[in-house]
Amino acid sequence: MTSRSQLPSVLLVGCGKMGSAMFEGWLKHGLKPSVVLERHQSITLPAPHKQAETVADIAPDFTPDVIILAVKPQMADDVLPELAQRFPSATLLSVMAGRTIDSLARHYQQTSSEVTPTIIRAMPNTPCAIGAGVTGLYAPPHATDTQKNECDSLLRSVGETVWVESEELINAVTAVSGSGPAYAFLLAELMEKAGIAEGLAPETARKLARRTVYGAGALLNDSDLESAELRARVTSPGGTTAAALNVLMAPDAWPTAVPKAIAAAVKRAEELST
Repeated sequence: MTSRSQLPSVLLVGCGKMGSAMFEGWLKHGLKPSVVLERHQSITLPAPHKQAETVADIAPDFTPDVIILAVKPQMADDVLPELAQRFPSATLLSVMAGRTIDSLARHYQQTSSEVTPTIIRAMPNTPCAIGAGVTGLYAPPHATDTQKNECDSLLRSVGETVWVESEELINAVTAVSGSGPAYAFLLAELMEKAGIAEGLAPETARKLARRTVYGAGALLNDSDLESAELRARVTSPGGTTAAALNVLMAPDAWPTAVPKAIAAAVKRAEELST
């Protein structure tokens, strides 16, 4: 985790599920005075942090170290020219799915074409809110070490970070880890429903399913063994686990469905980039 003195100040543009998850995590680690730009809802922030509904509402003496773009991809174009006029040389960290650096730069330069913004892309996930997230990042060649370190320090304070070699790989990061918590939640949901169908009380099924998914994830994180090896160690030939896995690992089940789901998420991220 990053120490309290290392987190740069931010202008968080958008405070939806992902933006709020990150900001909650940053507040626990001594974030410098920052501003949340959010016009659709009122947010309670501890001092000295403030909310602004428009760029014009931001105090004239406030200059963020990093601008975090956390709005919906379709909404970014409305605010980028205003940000460019006010903060022409800012470091931008985009956590939006699909939107490429080039597409963001074109809109950011509309009012300040003489300045080339530095835009770094990242894809965190919602466990950032409890310090258990993981984020994939990509920086263009002209990004400085200082800019990369500032972005990395923000995201390391809420989990782990992984840098990828090309921007295109951010779409794969989005599909695997950005959307990944939803897959784990779906597994817990289906296990809970199946437990109830087999006669367990709802609260019992809920606790068993959630703690199993949580515990398996913690074991994965702490172990040096491959996922397949961990699975094999709890699968006795002819046992109950093997019976269940015979269903889940049938050719038309998880081995087909999971890659198709990941590919669908990648395709959607690519569509959002246009």
